[in-house]
Amino acid sequence: MRSFHDIFDIAAEHHGGVDALETKLGERPYGPPLSADPSSLPDDRWLAAFTRFIFCSGFSWKVIDQKWPGFEDAFWAFNVNRCAMMSDDDLTDLTSDTRIVRNGQKIVSVRDNAIFLKSLADSHGTAATHLALWPKDDFIGLIRLLRTSGSRLGGTTAQYALRHIGVDGYILTEDVSRALIREGVVEKMPTGKAAQDKAQAAFNAWRAESGRSLTEISRTLALSVG
Repeated sequence: MRSFHDIFDIAAEHHGGVDALETKLGERPYGPPLSADPSSLPDDRWLAAFTRFIFCSGFSWKVIDQKWPGFEDAFWAFNVNRCAMMSDDDLTDLTSDTRIVRNGQKIVSVRDNAIFLKSLADSHGTAATHLALWPKDDFIGLIRLLRTSGSRLGGTTAQYALRHIGVDGYILTEDVSRALIREGVVEKMPTGKAAQDKAQAAFNAWRAESGRSLTEISRTLALSVG
């Protein structure tokens, strides 16, 4: 695999030079991170972010953004304790609530993720403390925790949510995966454990070499494919 410096040069060539690339690396398509210190972000905001990206998955972002104030109202401002205690009657009411997108499975995921976050808070003081301070050299471990212990947080859903929250990490998008394949890190989309571990090792090496954040490395890889 090439050095990060070489990959950065490829991306810069594709996007109008170093200065233009640095500008692109700072862009956030889904708005600025919720917090510069996500470990201090209230757990209700973590639940809200997970919910937003779960509902956006396979659906119109614009519609979710327009309805978001209704989501905040319908889900009690994403109070983790209240959402964790949603009754069957609450769930039935929400499936007919026009303030939100009425997808039954995604509505249930709010309760399930609230229970998950509450269990982390019971063990660690807050869920945010545990999740935000996860070691960067094992970011894939955090992705796996959210996929296996959370609800509907597989694929890139949790990865996008974490970036939106402000957690430094990579997103294994199609473009990032293509770059990893090009660099000989993996042979195909890194969906399996062995390939994901290889991707994590590559990110660790590029981070040690460049001093860049995982987010910047991830964005550079994506931009290096075109």
